Amino acid sequence: MTGTETLFTNISQLVTPGVGMQRGAAMRDLTVIPDAAILVSGGVIRWVGPRAGASGNVPEHDLGGVAVVPGLIDPHTHAVWAGDRLVDFEARISGVPYEEILARGGGIRSSMRATGAAGVEELVALARPRLEALRTSGATTVEVKSGYGLDFDAELRMLRAVRALQAEFQLVPTLLIHVPPTGGRAEYVQAVCHDLIPGVAREGLAAAVDVFTEREAFTVEESRAILQAAKAHGLQTKLHADQFHAIGGTELACELGALSVDHLEASGPSQIAALAASNTVATILPGVTLHLGLPAAPGRALIDAGAAVAVGTDLNPGSSPVFSAQLALALAVRLCRLTPAEALTACTVNAAAALGLSDRGTLAPGQRADFLTLHSPDWRDLPYTLGANPVRQVFIGGTSV
Repeated sequence: MTGTETLFTNISQLVTPGVGMQRGAAMRDLTVIPDAAILVSGGVIRWVGPRAGASGNVPEHDLGGVAVVPGLIDPHTHAVWAGDRLVDFEARISGVPYEEILARGGGIRSSMRATGAAGVEELVALARPRLEALRTSGATTVEVKSGYGLDFDAELRMLRAVRALQAEFQLVPTLLIHVPPTGGRAEYVQAVCHDLIPGVAREGLAAAVDVFTEREAFTVEESRAILQAAKAHGLQTKLHADQFHAIGGTELACELGALSVDHLEASGPSQIAALAASNTVATILPGVTLHLGLPAAPGRALIDAGAAVAVGTDLNPGSSPVFSAQLALALAVRLCRLTPAEALTACTVNAAAALGLSDRGTLAPGQRADFLTLHSPDWRDLPYTLGANPVRQVFIGGTSV
């Protein structure tokens, strides 16, 4: 035994999904160990089991008789932005249509103008408290997308801001091709494929490329070209699809073997069947349903069909000002009809799978020692609680942050 080992003890319940992506009914299969212990060294879990089975002669860290779950993983955020959408918020609540908000200079283009005018240091300073809030809520790993750049330089500044913040947080950066230009679409898509994606890959600024495939955004064929360019440059692929209309984005994601397809509020039986037959994770975003009053993504139907479902906050200024991964988990139970066990799996190991990560999201030997202690001895307070934080302490790599 080396001096760097720590045995975490006095755990009322250790609760974890299995290792690797969980689909369908397997999402409900949690391991629950009462009076548990976790042996950690070098930031990695070495052993998990009943306290009585732990070997002696290791320094102990008493966790206070509370429940322990894996660190939450937020697989979908837009946490880097400048400006705000408070005028839009008030207008929308008053019944002003989004088209009119755009015509007044609001909407997503106002976020693009403000973000495009900000330097890297300003973007870092704006994003830091948002990421701190997510971490306090239990998110030990967070995906962050670009996509508010009016031009390629602004997209690169967003990704460089994420890179700077990786010194403080566990972040997974994604290049998001989000809003088509008002003119010259074919040239824009060509430039994304031939200039932006190769440059981002060369600099190692993103792990994946995401495209917004929607009537008001990119067509299926434009999306296919962009994602094929991403694959050609060694980047993973993801899609925003079926948020308002099912135009073929989900089917494209499954065909290309994308890591995930996200939103799915407009998905119907054929999209659900495609996801159930694929290894693409269905990432649902209940904060959007709450904030915009959209129909909820069919989380229940996806799981019943055998799909792998993940849950994200979709933290962004326009459609989901949700600064808590725990709240997203709790909303998935209320709005998308996941069971508490399914929601925990969706926010941990399946969210890791949606990011192409296999070293986190479950409490098992060989996994990163990213875990949460709750205030409660019963893990179900995590999905149950609204309006308070049920997370007591956040451990990343076995260290309290």
